[in-house]
Amino acid sequence: MDRALAAARAAGARGEVPIGCVIVGPEGAVLAEAGNRTEELKDPTAHAELLAIRAAAAVLGSPRLVGCDLYVTLEPCPMCAQAISFARLRRVYWGASDPKGGGIEQGPRIFDQPTCHHRPELYPGVGEREAGELLRAFFRERR
Repeated sequence: MDRALAAARAAGARGEVPIGCVIVGPEGAVLAEAGNRTEELKDPTAHAELLAIRAAAAVLGSPRLVGCDLYVTLEPCPMCAQAISFARLRRVYWGASDPKGGGIEQGPRIFDQPTCHHRPELYPGVGEREAGELLRAFFRERR
């Protein structure tokens, strides 16, 4: 989670919402890490999780990331939760919960839907204090 937090800080420094994501392979090696780039790329799908999933899939040469774990600083949104399911990630660790936009414990609870193809193991609250403070500070500066 430390690397995901570092990616989140870098995203915030670029003017992006400070969310970072890291994907670790089955052997424990970091396959990909990313921070949000929606503003920079002018792309509403350029969330940290999607960028990291794309990069990890390219490294492995497969659209399925079986045995891989995802660490992200904020509860994934519904779009990212669906991508996590489609990628067949083994575990998802996240820092802060997202009452407004989350898709796992909040909102539509993607992994609990009968149409969900794969449900990873879930580990909320990892690095929650620091992840939450990064987000609060970012939005406090913009208000």
